[in-house]
Formats: sequence, C-alpha cells, structure tokens
Amino acid sequence: MTTLRRKRGKNRPRSEKGIFIVERRKHPRFTVELPLDYSIENKDHYGGVAVNASRGGVIVYLPVAIVVGTSLDIEIIFVKGFELNSIRARAKVVWSRLAPKATWGEYRYGLEFEKFQEGDLQKLRALLREAERTGD
Repeated sequence: MTTLRRKRGKNRPRSEKGIFIVERRKHPRFTVELPLDYSIENKDHYGGVAVNASRGGVIVYLPVAIVVGTSLDIEIIFVKGFELNSIRARAKVVWSRLAPKATWGEYRYGLEFEKFQEGDLQKLRALLREAERTGD
C-alpha cells in the first residue's frame, strides 16, 4: 500500500483566492436625485441632475458635452422642511462618460468640488447626513 503525502501549501483554503477590491474614495457616496443648475465662466445657465454625492464631489447628468478639466459654477437645489434651499460651489469635471439614452440627459460626469460659497459646505454635510440616515 502506498501512502500519499500532500506538499506544503498546496491545499490552502479557497478564501485566499479571488478578487480583492480596495475602496479608493476618501468620502462615502450617497444616492441623491436633485436638480442642478450650472454655468461655465458665468455665461448661460443650464439644468442637470445630481445623482450621487459625497463631501468631495458629485456625479451629474448634463445634456451637453463638456471637456474634462473644465470648471463649473453649480447650484444643487433641495428642499429642507418646507423651505427651498441650495448649495453653491465651484466644481471641476474630473471624468465623463456617455450616459445610457434611457436616463435623463446624455452625458454623465464626475465633478470634484473646488470651492463652496460661505456656509454651503455645512449645508452639504447636513444633506449627506440626512441621506445616510434615510438609507439612500
């Protein structure tokens, strides 16, 4: 009768194999669906939709093509209680993708916040806390 011996390390648990994903974001993101106004160099104002937000930036759907690296003046509009409120900021386009035709707008952009109007960073933090609390 022959005895078989296993070589060391050959029968490691399967849990060591697979895909390991590292989260690269500095700030957690929350799903939102909020109207957005934006302008480039304080010219004409256009509308869009913010669909995902964090303290560092926002994902938006906009109806026109914009070059990566362009800075936008944005205003995210939301309701707090019975009051219409907004967050105004300057944000830079850091990536863009053509959006599926079924969604609002045709282009999807990742915007990184550069600068907030006074007091608006606190409004954003409160809005994100509310989104976290409601499970969005």
